[in-house]
This record gives sequence, C-alpha cells and structure tokens, in this order.
Amino acid sequence: MTETRAPSKRTRKGASTPQDDAAPDQASQAGTAPETSAQPESAHPESAQSGSAPKPSPREAAVEALMRLAAEQPWNDIEVGDIAREAGLTLAEFRDLFPSKGAVLGGLSRLIDRKVLEGDNTDLADEPTRERLFDVLMRRLDAMTPYKDALRRISYALRGDPLSMLALNGVALNSHRFMLAAAGINTEGPLGRLKLQGVVIAFASTVEVWLDDEDPALARTMARLDKEIRNGERFMERADDARRLTAPFRALGRSLLDRGGRARRERHAADDRNEDAGNPLGGDPAAAI
Repeated sequence: MTETRAPSKRTRKGASTPQDDAAPDQASQAGTAPETSAQPESAHPESAQSGSAPKPSPREAAVEALMRLAAEQPWNDIEVGDIAREAGLTLAEFRDLFPSKGAVLGGLSRLIDRKVLEGDNTDLADEPTRERLFDVLMRRLDAMTPYKDALRRISYALRGDPLSMLALNGVALNSHRFMLAAAGINTEGPLGRLKLQGVVIAFASTVEVWLDDEDPALARTMARLDKEIRNGERFMERADDARRLTAPFRALGRSLLDRGGRARRERHAADDRNEDAGNPLGGDPAAAI
C-alpha cells in the first residue's frame, strides 16, 4: 500500500474538471444564451423544485443545521434552540429527536456510517486486509469532507472536555465496528474489543492530520493512515502472540479456580449432611420444636 495508489481509486471532492473550468467562458461567449435557457426554470419554479434533491428527514435536518452553525460560530455558543430554529423544527420536535447538542454529533456519525456502508465495496473483495481497511477509512474521510470546517472547530473546542471526549469515544466504537465489518475484519473474540479501540485511536490520529491537510490529494493524511494501520497490525500481532503464550497459564488458572470451587461445594454439602444427621426431623431446626 502506497500513498499514490489510493487517490487514483476515488475522485476528490472539490477537484474541478476541465469541463467545469470551461463552463464560465462558454457562457460568456454565448451572449444572452444563459438567460434564455434559464427562462423555463424561472417561469415554472414548482417544476424546478420537483427536480431538486429530496427533503432531508428531521434528524438529518438537525444534523445539517448543527454543522452549519458550528462552521460559523464557537461550539460553546450554540444552544439547542439555535439548532432547532436553523433546522426549521420546534423545540418539542427537536427534543423528540435528540436529547442534547452532543447527541446530534452521534447523529452525524450515523449519517457518515450510512454513506460509507451504502458504497460499493465489491472491488475490495480480493484486496489484502490492510488495503480494505485503508480504503474504507478513506471513504469515511471523503464522507466527512462537507463538514470539515465545522469538525475542525468542534475538535478544537472539545479537546479540553474529557467527559465529551469519553462520550464521543463510545460513538466512535459503534461506528468503527461497522467500518471494520465493511472491510471484512472480525471484531469478535478475545481481541475484538482491543482491535476495535485500536482502530478508533488510529483514525482519530489520522483525523488530526486531515483537519489541517488542504492538499486535494490528501498525501499527508494518507501517509498517516497508512502508518497507523501498519502500527496497529504490529500491535495486534504482538497481542495475539501474547495471548497464545499465556493460554496454558490461563487454562491452568481456570482449572485451579474450578477445582477450588468444587472443593468448597463439597465441603458445604458435607456440612449440610452432618447437620441433617443431628436433626431427625430434617434440615430446618425449627421443625424439632
């Protein structure tokens, strides 16, 4: 996996094409042609609206509203009422959707999850594990790109808030469980939780670089992600080796615990039999009265 391979597999958002660059010149050379072509659209606004993108759900509207506000003003200045107004919702409607401003960030994470998971991953089936994970996480960054300015400001604001960071770590664990599944990586078993938390930390480190990476090719970001994935692979290999080496000791420990538990149960049973032998009416002493 190299830094030059990944960009060729996707088109970066914001990158212009020759046709896009030529469009203004063609319009200027055409004289009044743009106005003529625009007349049907202005004459029939309803038909133009019918061809627009579908209206977002209230949850998505709240997420988009928060991202717009966060891109323009400090995170700590945004109130739930501001988000509701920006999204065109009443406070009651907003309350039914999200319990707090921070919960809207969880909604954003789920929105990003869906965009990544809806993508076509069939081209990754024959790739090595490292390549699959690299591509899925780069697709996640692509889906986050429209919110980059807002995420930059939010990230800076929350760095000094450990409780918020802990809550967001839980959100990230849920999201990356699905990212690993999309890459065909198992998160179950003794090392599953460790693997999942490692990917969350690796991606967070990559996002720190991505937030300040203005290169459309994202060379610095891809280099960091590649490094983090390789470091994670080495760590998991050592963890798996340690698990295998300690397996006999863990089995011995479980055997001793089971043996001790059986001995205690046998002693309790013997004590109960002795008590019953001294009480001809049974186990309850009150029955002799």
